[in-house]
Order: sequence, then C-alpha cells, then structure tokens
Amino acid sequence: METPALLVEGLTKTYRPGDTPAVDGLTFTMPMGETWGLLGGNGAGKSTTIAMLLGLLVPSGGRVVALGHDMATDRFAALAGMNFSSPYIALPHRLTVDENLRVYAHLYGVPDSKRRIAELVEEFALGDFAKRPAGQLSAGQKTRVALAKALINRPALLLLDEPTASLDPDTGDWVRSALERYRAESGAAILLASHNMAEVERLCSHVLMLKGGKAVDAGSPDDLLRRYGRDDLEEVFLDIARGRAREEA
Repeated sequence: METPALLVEGLTKTYRPGDTPAVDGLTFTMPMGETWGLLGGNGAGKSTTIAMLLGLLVPSGGRVVALGHDMATDRFAALAGMNFSSPYIALPHRLTVDENLRVYAHLYGVPDSKRRIAELVEEFALGDFAKRPAGQLSAGQKTRVALAKALINRPALLLLDEPTASLDPDTGDWVRSALERYRAESGAAILLASHNMAEVERLCSHVLMLKGGKAVDAGSPDDLLRRYGRDDLEEVFLDIARGRAREEA
C-alpha cells in the first residue's frame, strides 16, 4: 500500500491551559495524487492546522506523519519533500524575483538549480520582472512568484492557504490551471485552504469541513451537495457555519 501524503491522528492545539482548543482531535488520512480542501469560517482552525502540518506549531496532542515521516521526530526529512504558499506571507521585498528563487533553491538543496529556476521562470511567465524587487510587484505577479517558489523543490506534498485570494478572475484561473497541471504531472498531493467555493469544487476530490476546531463533515464535493440537498458548495458551507442540519445522516 502506498504511503499516504498525510496521516493525522487526534491532532489538537490549545494555546493556553483552560482555553477552548483551536484544533480539537482532527483525524484524517490523505492519499498521494489528490487535491483536498480544508474549509471553515474564520477561527475554524484551518491556519493552525496547516501550521502544525508544517511543523511550525507543536501540537498539544495527537500526531502528524507527512510523507511517511513523523513530524515530531523526523520533521526535516518530511520538509524536504514539502512546500507551502500563502499570499499573506511575503517574500523578502528587497530581493529580486531571481534572487528569491535562488535563495529558496539553495535552502531546499535543489540539484541543477539554475535549470530549475529557468523552467519556473518560463512556466510562470516571470521573465519580464525577474530582475525586479519582489516588493515592487503587483498582487498577481507576487502570487505567480510565490507559486514558483512553492514548486522549486518539486514537492510531493504542497500546502496552500488561500492561493488565489485578492486575484482577478483571469489570474485566479491561471493559478488554478497551474495547480491542476502540477498535480496531474507529478502525482503530488495538494491540501488547499480556501474560501472560494467554486475553486474548491473545481480542484478538490475531497473536502474536510471544520467548525470550532473540529472536523464536522467530510466527503467529495458531490457527496456534500447530495447530503445537504444543495446546488453548490457555498450553500453547504453556509449550512454548516450556521448549524443547519443536513438532509440525511
């Protein structure tokens, strides 16, 4: 049996004793080669979950096994095959696009990094601004550079937090197409936190719905639409956020 991209058991995070857990007993197994959605309103626990999956936060309980490596004991082996992107985390502003990519290629030990950077510059059409400081780019340009950075090491597991937030429809569609292409060509697993329900319906084969730090439902977009008797995933999201019962158990 193939090693799963992620094995998560009882994952819990409480920031201070006596507080309500930000993430409470999250358990799931995510296979390779699929894109999954991690959905929930503000404060549902999505960002805390991603931070624990990346090893940036130490769980209060439970465990994460990423690409066959326990994040508590073998984190660096796992991270070599992972990467992350979020429009809310800026690349160093003073470095040019090319310099940023060279820095991250070095950090990940990318072999033949010059060739890999050239591939990404061509694929993501970065050539016109490759010598420009990252702080001087438009929102769409920054997103393309961030995605190129996230793919610099050809990750087997890619974690994304709102990858198309604040983008115009054309750039957003371009990013979604790039993600679909990368998953299909590489067999990687992608975990996507998003508030764009149309994006989730397009990209994701499975969805985890979070509320109050707990997984309250899960399934394919079609399964969720059928269970809640809804026409689109946004209506399902609102039903769960507002505590409405689904139509069948």
